[in-house]
Order: sequence, then C-alpha cells, then structure tokens
Amino acid sequence: MAKKVFIITGEYSGDKHASNVVRELRSLMPDVIIEGVGESSLENIGVKLFRNHDKMGKMGLTLKTIIEHISLGYDIVNYLKNEFHPDLVLLVDYGAFNLQISKHLKKAGIKTHYFIPPQIWASRKHRLKTIKKNIDKVYTIFPFEKEFYDNEGINSQFVGHPIVNELPKCENRDEFFEKHNLDKNKKLVGIFPGSRVFEIKFLLNIFKKAIKIVEKQRSDIQFVFSHANSLKDDAFKVDYPQIKGENHQLLAYSDALVLASGTVALEASFYETPMLIAYRGPLFFYLVYLLIRNIKKACLVNIITGGDFVDEYLMFDACPKKIAKGINEMLDNSDVKARILEGCKKTKELLGDFSCAKNVAQAIYNEIN
Repeated sequence: MAKKVFIITGEYSGDKHASNVVRELRSLMPDVIIEGVGESSLENIGVKLFRNHDKMGKMGLTLKTIIEHISLGYDIVNYLKNEFHPDLVLLVDYGAFNLQISKHLKKAGIKTHYFIPPQIWASRKHRLKTIKKNIDKVYTIFPFEKEFYDNEGINSQFVGHPIVNELPKCENRDEFFEKHNLDKNKKLVGIFPGSRVFEIKFLLNIFKKAIKIVEKQRSDIQFVFSHANSLKDDAFKVDYPQIKGENHQLLAYSDALVLASGTVALEASFYETPMLIAYRGPLFFYLVYLLIRNIKKACLVNIITGGDFVDEYLMFDACPKKIAKGINEMLDNSDVKARILEGCKKTKELLGDFSCAKNVAQAIYNEIN
C-alpha cells in the first residue's frame, strides 16, 4: 500500500522549500501520495492542495485571524483523522499555526515531523515544551540549533539550510542592467522593504527618506526596490524601479543592500554583497520582543557567526539619517565593506554544503518505510 504524507506550509518560502522536499521524496518513493496546505510551488508539482494560503500569512492577533486559523486547523485535523490517514505530517515553518496544530495531531496519534522549526534560539524558548511533547522529529537548518534540542532530549537532525541549494548563480549582470534600463556607470543599491504588508507600512517611508538624503549628497547611485513575490503588485508605490520575481538577481548585482531583517540577509551573504539591516515595527510588539528574546542580534549573518559584521538599525535606530550614512559607508569605506564580506564568507563556511531537501526526504523515507 502506498504511503501518505501531508505537508502544512503557511507562507511563500515554506511552500517553495516543501516542494523541493517533495521532489526528492518522490525520487525515493515514486508511489507516495502527498497532499497539503500550500501554494503554487506545491501545486505545480502535482501536490493536491487541501487549502491554499488565503487564510494564512497574516500578521496580528485580530479576532478574524484567530477564528480563521482555528477553523482551518479544525478542518485539517478532521480531514487527516477521518479521511486521509497520513503515515506522517510534515510541518514547515509558520510556527504560530503549526505548533498549535501539532497538539491536535499528537492527540490523534499522527506522526509529526517539523522542518524549519520556530527560532526558539532567538525568542520564546518556552516553545520547546510544545515541541518536545508533540513533535516526533525536528529538522534544523542552522548548525547551532541542534544543541537546543539535544539539551531537551528532543529528536533532531541538522539537515542544512535550504537556500544553499536553491539560490541561482546569477552570472549575467550586464543583461540584468539592460533588461531593467539601469545605468552601468552608476552604482546600484537594492532596497528590500520586506515581504509582508505590515513591514512595508513601517519601513517604506523610512527607506524613501534615506534615499533622498543620499541623492542630495551624490549622483553616482541608482536605487531599485525589490517587490516580494508574496506581495500584491500594488502593495506599494515608489518613484524608483521595482523588480518582482528577480530578487536574487538584485541581491547579487547590487553594490550595496538595505534589507529588512530576515532570510534575505542570509541570501545576500551567499552572494557576498555588502548589506545593512533596518527594521521597525509596532512599539507594543517590540516591547514584548524585548521581554522574550534570547539574543540581542537580528541579522542572521551576525547570529550564525557570533560576530558584529553587519550593521543593524532596529526600531528607533532605523532612521533615515543613519541608514543614509550606512549606505555611503558600504560604498566608499573599504574597511566597512571588508568587514561585511568577512561575515558573509564565515556564514557560508558555517552552513556548509548540505543538500537540505534530500536530507529531509531521506529521513522521512527512513521513518515511514
């Protein structure tokens, strides 16, 4: 009888990473039946979707969001218990929802693994108790994560970070400049204001003001905004080029980057592009974060290496003048640039060259066979 796997993702990136696991799993088990919650990446490779992300990926504890998540979780668990009967459920990222649903999966006696678990090393360490009680195995993507789980007696495996194998090489800079009508004689600064609506709300105007400051100081720079795939085409408006669907190229070909905190910094490190991190959000959430955080760093390059290679401008430090100064320093100060690139190279060394999706697929295969 064919084995069954159900995958639960909640955002664009998780959907993409999960699709790579599916490809590898099918190479090991051609007859495996896979269904899940996802988007185009899973759907395009033939995974039958129980639901898409319409009710997922939202920020804030609004009554509507809570009700939608509870309803979705109830529907998923009922379907798994009464109809699909999976041999294993793979949770992918999206901690707030997936940790809650793991409790119900445990009660139903459904074997559950977690790929890209919540960043307990950064904040909310109490989540370890939920993971220990309800998750049968955790696949960590950072080498230092495994220690947290080992210390709690949680079954875990470091599988490598998915971006190591997913990032395109990006070797046609001239073609990219020509396609987007960019000036090859000017330096390019890529602006990444975030992948969620609330991030755009808090960061876009700050970044635009920083750009204006730089433009008054010099004329040898051009700015391009990244438009995240997860955002609608009209999510924001700026008087600068916007590029959607080629974010990796913008990371690779820029002379400097202004980034909202997140995985994008890790991607930039693999292209060895100078960057700074700037982030601001609701004051209430920031105050809560200060109470529950385990570390004081925000940039993944700094976290992974344990150093201070990339400048971080968080909350009230995320102001136009400081960001503008940071942009100029990345472009003109050789010491600043060298320091950032050293951090990028160390990050790549520490993450290694693991085939993440293949490792996860092999572990699942071993578990259900």
